[in-house]
Amino acid sequence: MSSAPERLNLPFGSHLDRFLVCGLGSLGQHCVAELKEYGAIVSAIVDAPPKNWEIPELPQLLEEVFIGDCRLETVLKQARIHHCRTILLVTGNERVNTEAALAARALNPDVRLIVRSDKQNLNQLLGENLGNFAAFEPTQLSASAFALSALGVETLGYFNLEKRLLRVVKYQVHQGDRWCDRWRVHGLNSRSRRLLSHASAQLNPPLTPAAPQQFHQWEPDAVLQAGDTVVYVEVMNSLDMGNMLARPTHESEQRAKPSRWRKKKTWIAQLRHWGKQEKNFAQMLLRFWRSTEQYQTQRVAIVCGITLVAMWLLGIVLYRLSYPGAGLAEAFYAPIILLLGGYGDLFGSVDFANQPAPAAEMPGWLRLFSLMLTLAGTAFVGVLYALLTEALLTSRFMFFSNRDPVPQANHVVLVGLGRVGQGVAALLQELKQPLVAITIQAIDSSTLPRMPIIMGDLTHLLAKVNLETAKSIIVVTGDDIQNLELGLMAHTINPQSRLVIRTYDQHFSNSVTRLFPYAQVLCGSALSAEVFVAAAFGENIISLFHFNQQTVLVTEYSIEVGDTLNGHLLSEIAYGYGIVPVLYQRSRQEPPELMPSEDMRLYVGSRLIVLATSQSLQWVERGEMMPRQWQVRIEQALNSYAITEGVNQIALISGCNIGIAKKLMLSLPATLEQPLYEHQALRLVRKLNEIHVLAQAIKL
Repeated sequence: MSSAPERLNLPFGSHLDRFLVCGLGSLGQHCVAELKEYGAIVSAIVDAPPKNWEIPELPQLLEEVFIGDCRLETVLKQARIHHCRTILLVTGNERVNTEAALAARALNPDVRLIVRSDKQNLNQLLGENLGNFAAFEPTQLSASAFALSALGVETLGYFNLEKRLLRVVKYQVHQGDRWCDRWRVHGLNSRSRRLLSHASAQLNPPLTPAAPQQFHQWEPDAVLQAGDTVVYVEVMNSLDMGNMLARPTHESEQRAKPSRWRKKKTWIAQLRHWGKQEKNFAQMLLRFWRSTEQYQTQRVAIVCGITLVAMWLLGIVLYRLSYPGAGLAEAFYAPIILLLGGYGDLFGSVDFANQPAPAAEMPGWLRLFSLMLTLAGTAFVGVLYALLTEALLTSRFMFFSNRDPVPQANHVVLVGLGRVGQGVAALLQELKQPLVAITIQAIDSSTLPRMPIIMGDLTHLLAKVNLETAKSIIVVTGDDIQNLELGLMAHTINPQSRLVIRTYDQHFSNSVTRLFPYAQVLCGSALSAEVFVAAAFGENIISLFHFNQQTVLVTEYSIEVGDTLNGHLLSEIAYGYGIVPVLYQRSRQEPPELMPSEDMRLYVGSRLIVLATSQSLQWVERGEMMPRQWQVRIEQALNSYAITEGVNQIALISGCNIGIAKKLMLSLPATLEQPLYEHQALRLVRKLNEIHVLAQAIKL
């Protein structure tokens, strides 16, 4: 690497709030693109000009690109590290990232450090000593997204807050449910639940209801009906983690029990299944033969068995015709004795109908056929010994590895056990999901103990994992094209299962998604970049999950002076920025509250955890709130209690001064001049109507 930086000719600009990205690999390029979505000015340092731009327009998005070693002070000074708000160190070398972080902190004590690193203990120590520091490992960030995508449409995500488990659920209302035709949409919100989206089946018949792309895009007073789809986050008892996902039925659990003759039963079941579908017997046999392609030894055994049976039957016929005076029993047993290697014994001791010795008067062609029977039988014995040896060795290896057998049904098939694959497997095991993995790499017995792992050629192992009865397939090898190939093969075998494919290029992901809509295609770099960039603006990212084709970040805010959230009600923050508050803590001395009331107000020192998309985080960063387009018109209060309580409700929900609310209630009919958000206005109307104050919401 050169010690003197070289500058590429890119448009130059100046900005007080600058960001510096070190490393323009896949992750670095996605970080730059994500930062530009926030409106930031971004420069970059690379050790060599990138050979491949995954994002073609990226050179135009960068203010400057410096060629050099990001660990050198001269290069960092040239990149104006003193004027940077954040430096993102996302090269593929953890040592380079750590050394560059130390050099950047020495030059700029205030710059925020975002480091790509998997060394958790070192990262914690650096965070404590350097301050304003955050470190992430992309494979760990994307693993949760892959694992959750394979669990089915019911569970979209889960995370822990204050030792409590929260999960995000997608649920379709059915006729007869306690919600159906009884509850209004706003009624789903409770002290343990928050509604994220509602898609009405009545508005989009007969197709599947369209899913809203942002939170709070639902009508509060709509009645839930059969076919509606709701997505909500709820608080669960952490002890119920094993039951948080749909469990297999009793029948499936029985099928999942290990069986000594598992493979044999699987073949028999396949034959029965295909026999029902294929009217042509030849097609059925051909399909069965193709299914055994990866079992070469078994194929040899099948061919040998069929050949021996055919030769035995032919021998019975030939001996019966050649020696009509012999009994049927002699003709039946003679070929068997020959197949077992008894050529000499047979012709030396067996007398056919008291005739002369068979060897002397037997036709030459029949003697040659008898010899062929003996040779075929000897070859078959060798094949039989080979099969027994393979079975014994396999049983021995399985005994020492102590891994569970391959599940029979309702399980997840994981293809690829790299760093992402191992992270996905660990999460699925934590969620108590039946799982089997396929890998081309040798895996140590201490890695993911007890989980069944099949090693070998990936394309030939799909039939060994009961793919026909699997509920999900996750393909996360290190090759985009191989992932696509294996994913399409798996879908051909089991079209009903969920398919999750890992890619490394966002454009490739978009193309695959358009062409194969049944597949869930996730770009690991794009997922991780959203977390890195959100952390670059000072937010603490706790977890992430996928929601309606976009990533939702579980983000923690600590309110400071000048913060765009300071002084606002939670309702204003929720509807103004399109986020969902799930935890509120007024100060560190007070206990935190899950699913807090919308009427809480944020102050300096408050702590808030929200669910937010990347777009919402950008709005928060820039302080851009959606316009308030509703007002509340109050007609009449039916008694004095209604007036008093109405004042409290108006001040509490709208956030206006208590004096303004009192003046309003004493001069009815009147309109609250302060504009509100739709959900905020409708909730105020409901509260006022409950205390006998007649009011209505009016859209501006």
